Amino acid sequence: MRGAHGGSGVLLRRLREVMAASISPQERLDRLVVLIAGNLVAEVCSVYVLREDGSLELYATEGLNREAVHLTTMRAGEGLVGLIAREAEPVVLSDAQNHPAFSYRPETGEEIYRSWLGVPILRGGAVMGVLVIQNRATRHYTEEEVESLQTTAMIMAEMIAAGGLKSLAAPGAAIGLDRPIHGIGVALADGVGLGHAVLHEPRVAITNLIAENPAGEVNRLEAAIAEMRTSIDELIERGDVAHTGEHRDVLETFRMFAHDQGWLRRMREVVLTGLTAEAAVERVQSDTRAKMLRQTDPYLRERLHDLDDLANRLLRTLVGKANGVAREELPENAILIARSMGPAALLDYDRAHLRGLVLEEGGPTSHIAIVARALGIPAVGEIVNATALIQSGDAVIVDGQAGAVQIRPQPDVENAYKDKARLRARKQEQYRKLKSQPSVTKDRVPIVLQINAGLLVDMPNLEATAAAGIGLFRTELQFMVAEHMPTTSEQQALYAAVLDEAQGRPVTFRTLDIGGDKVLPYMERIEEENPALGWRAIRIGLDKPRLLRAQVRALLRAGSGRDLKIMLPMIATVDEFQRARTIVRRERAMLEKQGQVPPLSLQLGVMVEVPSLLFELPEIVREADFLSIGTNDLMQFLFAADRENKRVAERFDPLGVGALRALRSIVEAAAEANCPVTVCGEMGGKPLETMALIGLGYRAFSMSAASIGPVKAMLRALDAGKLAERLDWMLAAGEGATSLRPQLAAFAAEFKVPV
Repeated sequence: MRGAHGGSGVLLRRLREVMAASISPQERLDRLVVLIAGNLVAEVCSVYVLREDGSLELYATEGLNREAVHLTTMRAGEGLVGLIAREAEPVVLSDAQNHPAFSYRPETGEEIYRSWLGVPILRGGAVMGVLVIQNRATRHYTEEEVESLQTTAMIMAEMIAAGGLKSLAAPGAAIGLDRPIHGIGVALADGVGLGHAVLHEPRVAITNLIAENPAGEVNRLEAAIAEMRTSIDELIERGDVAHTGEHRDVLETFRMFAHDQGWLRRMREVVLTGLTAEAAVERVQSDTRAKMLRQTDPYLRERLHDLDDLANRLLRTLVGKANGVAREELPENAILIARSMGPAALLDYDRAHLRGLVLEEGGPTSHIAIVARALGIPAVGEIVNATALIQSGDAVIVDGQAGAVQIRPQPDVENAYKDKARLRARKQEQYRKLKSQPSVTKDRVPIVLQINAGLLVDMPNLEATAAAGIGLFRTELQFMVAEHMPTTSEQQALYAAVLDEAQGRPVTFRTLDIGGDKVLPYMERIEEENPALGWRAIRIGLDKPRLLRAQVRALLRAGSGRDLKIMLPMIATVDEFQRARTIVRRERAMLEKQGQVPPLSLQLGVMVEVPSLLFELPEIVREADFLSIGTNDLMQFLFAADRENKRVAERFDPLGVGALRALRSIVEAAAEANCPVTVCGEMGGKPLETMALIGLGYRAFSMSAASIGPVKAMLRALDAGKLAERLDWMLAAGEGATSLRPQLAAFAAEFKVPV
C-alpha cells in the first residue's frame, strides 16, 4: 500500500467522490472496487453482500469474471467468504487455495490468485457482507493494508444500511439488512405483542464518515475523551449516582476503561486512516462488539457493555447530543428495545402505547421483569445483539410465553402470531368469565388465590382478577425506582395507599429484599463472590437496624387501626426471626407510647427460601404467625443451581421427587401447628406446578395477575383428592431425582385438567 495512512487518506477522499456522484448503485460499486484494488495494489477486489437467507452474493468485482456478479453465491459458513462472515474476523493468507475452508468457484476465474485478504463488512457488530482483495503472487499483506480495507468496509456498511444496494437485489434474494430474524431468549413476562421498534437509547446517526482534516479529527477525539473522563470523575466525586441511575462500581469501571490506552490508541489509529472522530469510535466499537459477541465468558460480555456505554458517551459528545436516554413520542404500537433497563425507566413510558419489551439482558426474576409483568407488557430478555440487529421502526413480534422475538417477520409468520394473539384474547375472555366463580376444586376444596404486587400500578389488578388479596407486596420496588432513599413518610404514604386500594382485602408486605441482584442505585455495592448467598434481605436489616426500624415504623403507621401482615425474607434460622420480631415489637411499643393508634392486628411471618430452615420447621411454625414459600430462591438453593445461569437453570426440575418432598415437609409441619402457609414464588403461578402443590396440601397461592385465570381454570377442573392419592403413590415410588412432570401431565390429561 502506498504510504500507509497517507495512501488510506487518498483512497477515502476518492471513495467520497464516488459516493457523492450521481450514478447507479451498480456503477458506484463497480467504481469502488476498482479504486480499492488500485490503492492497495491488488489484482482483485470483490464485494459480497449478505442476503436475507444467510447466503453471500457477489455484488461487484474487479479482476474476477464480471459474468459471475449476482450469480456466484456462498452458503452461510461456506468457503473463506463464509468463514469471515461467520467469525466476523479478517482472514489474511499468502496461499488461500491450500486453506481447508477454500471453496473453488469456476465461474469466477479465481484459481490463478493465491494471496487473499478478506474483512467483514460490519455495522453495530452485525455482519452485512465481506470485502476481499487477492493477488496472483504470494504476498504478505501488512497490518496497514488490513486496517485500510477494514476502514473501507465501514464505508460500505453505511451504504448498505442506508438501502443503497436494495435495487440490485433479485426477487427472492433480498439483502440481509432487512432479513427476518427469529431470536430465542428468556421469557420475562407473558403475552404476545405486535408492533414497531422504538430504541430506548437510539443509535447516534453518523453522517460524516470521511475526514477533511485528520489532524483536526485527532484533536476532536482527544477533546471528547478528556470531556468523558472529566464527566465520569465528577460523577464519582460528587456521589451523584442516583441522578444518573448508574451504580458507583459501574462508574469506577467506566473510569478504568476511559483510561485504557489500548482502546483509545486503536481509535486514534483509525482516525489517522482518514475517518472522522465519530466514525472512528463507531468503527472500533463495531469491531470490538463483533469479536466479544462471539465470546462465552460472561466477564468479557460484561466488559462489552462497559465499552458500549463509553463509546455511546463519546459519540454523543462528538455529535453534540446530551448523554442519556432520548425520549420520543411513542407510536401507537411500540415495542421497546434496550440493552438493559431499570424499572424507573420503563415506568417513564406511556403504558397505553407499549405493546412489548425486548432486552439484551435481564432474567425472569430481575426487577425489570417484575415491573413488566405488573404492567402486563409481554417481555423477552437475553436476545443477543438486539440493539444492533433491530432498527427503529422495524416490525417486531414479542412472544412472552415462548421467550421468542420475531424481527421483521414474514407475512405468514405475522399472520400466525395475529391468530395466536386472537386465541389468547379469547382465552383471556374465558378467564374473565371465571372471575365471579368461586375458587374451589371439583371436589369442593377451597383454594385462596392472591396476586403479587410491588407498586401502586399493580393495585387495579385486584379488582380485575377478583383476587382474595395481595400475598406478596415487594416493598423494595419503591426503593429501586426512586432516585434517593425513600423517607419514612414516603414509605408510609405508599403502604397506606396500598391498604386503601385493597379495600379490606389482606396485604402481606415483605420487608426490604435487596442485595444479590437487587442493588439500589444510591447505595454502595458490595462486591461478593456469590451475591445470592451473601449480604442481602434480612441480613442487611439486622446489620443496619435503623433501615429496618424505619421501614417497620412506616408499615405500623400505615396500618394504624387496620389488619397488618409483615413478612421477613431470607430467614435462615429461628434466631434471625426472633431478633427481627424484637425490633418490630419495640417499634409497636414506641408507637403506642407516642399515643398513636397501632394496627388492629399484626401478624409477622417468614418467607421460607433458605433450606436450613427446613431443619427448624417445628420451631419456626410455632414462632411465626404464617409462612410464605419463596420457591424461586428455595429451588435455587436446594439444587445449588444459579437461576440466572443458563447452563444450570433448567438442569433441575422443581417437580422432581426431592423438591416435592421438601415442599411436602413444609406444608405438613405448618398444618400440624395450624400455621397458615402460602406459596408466592413462580411455582405458584404455573398451572401444572400449582396442581402438584395442591396435591401436596397447599391451599393458598400468590402469583402474577396474568396467572390467576389459567390457575383458576385448572383448579376448578381438578379433583384434589384423587390427585393427592396419585401424588402420594408417585413420591413413595422413590425414583430419586427423577422429575414427576410427565406423570403429573399425564394425570392432567387423563382427567381433562387444563394445564
